[in-house]
Amino acid sequence: MKKIIVYAMCVAFGAVMFTSCSEDELNKESVITVTTVPETPFDKWLTVNFVNTYNLAFKYRYEDKEADMDFYTVPADYEQAVELAHLVKYLCLETYDEVGGIDFTRSNFPKEIFTIGEFEYQNNGTFVLGTAEGGKKIILMGVNHLDDCIDDPEMLNHYYFKTIHHEFTHILNQTKDYAAEFKEITGTGYVADSWSSDPYSTNYLKRGFISSYAQHSDTEDFAEMLSMYITNSAEQWNEWLEQADGIYDAKIQGQSTGKELILSKLDVVRDYMENSWDIDIDKLRASIQRRQKDIAAGRIDLKDLSI
Repeated sequence: MKKIIVYAMCVAFGAVMFTSCSEDELNKESVITVTTVPETPFDKWLTVNFVNTYNLAFKYRYEDKEADMDFYTVPADYEQAVELAHLVKYLCLETYDEVGGIDFTRSNFPKEIFTIGEFEYQNNGTFVLGTAEGGKKIILMGVNHLDDCIDDPEMLNHYYFKTIHHEFTHILNQTKDYAAEFKEITGTGYVADSWSSDPYSTNYLKRGFISSYAQHSDTEDFAEMLSMYITNSAEQWNEWLEQADGIYDAKIQGQSTGKELILSKLDVVRDYMENSWDIDIDKLRASIQRRQKDIAAGRIDLKDLSI
């Protein structure tokens, strides 16, 4: 709520009073006015489905203090923000409810989702899809491109929902760290910001990384492993493993193929989610895949704001 305060005052300069204020001149009506942003049907829907259910704020109105001022950012489009909120609820929050119980989601999912209309474009030719901050907030970007992807499950997943699961993984890791053995599997293969440049932008599967970005660091690798696994079908995952079945850099890999390295990492991820959070990642993937098919088939009304 923005408050605009209008006030009147008497001004004195030096010893000379240019305007005097007497009791007779005072207006009995208040000189303070408050302007509030009207509540929309979307606000009411969010109160019921996000605030009351998960104690989670889904912010679709632009707030510059929430954005990264190092980038040019624009507000999220209202209609596309409505669709995104439905998708976040159905493809993310409720999948964790289904597999881990709603108490898990309420306790661990961040308490704020802030949306921005555009992606954050960087000087190296890449752009940021989303960020997680301090375990409390996820920033989702590129909302104004959502309609360009809405009919393409692969694009929808790549640009938005893998990002949410990726960032949520970071939040879980901040609460409970994963085993140190994970970072040792491809420990000498991490290349920081060079992940998007040659030769790292290709052949990453054979080097033991599920995506080019996974080569950034072990923390990003872990989040990529989990988010890529649960948001893609078993067929797609197995296709990637077949592509990874080889040795690209023996100095890094030794005698292990990329496929073997990826599967070793997956074992650590699986054990972490099971032992730390009581989450079976295969059940989680099955839930997400089923729900993605519901979205693709148009079985979920993404514009319905009835409560």
